[in-house]
Amino acid sequence: MGRAFEFRKNRKMKRWSAMAKAFTRIGKDIVMAVKEGGPNPESNSRLRAVIQNAKAVNMPKDNVERAIKKATDKDTANYKEVLFEGYAPHGIALLIETATDNNNRTVANIRSYFNKCNGSLGTQGSVEFMFDHTCNFRIPKGDIDTEELELELIDFGVEEVFEDEDGILIYAPFESFGAIQKELEHRNLEILSSGFERIPQVTKELTEEQIADVEKLLEKIEEDDDVQNVYHTMEG
Repeated sequence: MGRAFEFRKNRKMKRWSAMAKAFTRIGKDIVMAVKEGGPNPESNSRLRAVIQNAKAVNMPKDNVERAIKKATDKDTANYKEVLFEGYAPHGIALLIETATDNNNRTVANIRSYFNKCNGSLGTQGSVEFMFDHTCNFRIPKGDIDTEELELELIDFGVEEVFEDEDGILIYAPFESFGAIQKELEHRNLEILSSGFERIPQVTKELTEEQIADVEKLLEKIEEDDDVQNVYHTMEG
């Protein structure tokens, strides 16, 4: 098994455990997808992917349709995706993905979390290079041979295919998302969910006390409504 498997196995999914927060984040994804490519999922591949993810977290169909309708309103603010980089205590690198309609507010909030928890907000490019930007797809297990599927999809950029309790996961570089989505749809393979992750190239082991220091900062950041995802180089 490769790094994507270990990352998936170890990562704490606290961010998505609160259903209300998951719905809020997917709602933002819907707005960004509709503003970018229109309200028709047939012709908007990004919106198709978000709708699949909404189903994966049991977001009611009415909520999805309402969010799409709201996004088509020209008065609805669009969200800008902004990446923040910095260090938590004990040299742990952090990458924070946000979707915000008020960048000044988000910058001020993120900076305050770092300041209060002995971290330091970095400049653009200061830690992003420490993470591999990947895309992933989850499909049902069925009677698919994962090794065979991996071989067949190598030409589309796939680097790793593995099973977990919820199906088959496919990992590839970020830029391969469109080609893989198109090929899976061409093969009539149901996409249960898809998304992007940033996998740390190297992780650092900390003591329990040090982990608590880092977790204090992570919790503050993750509670912020503008924050979509947080990635770090802490082991485990």
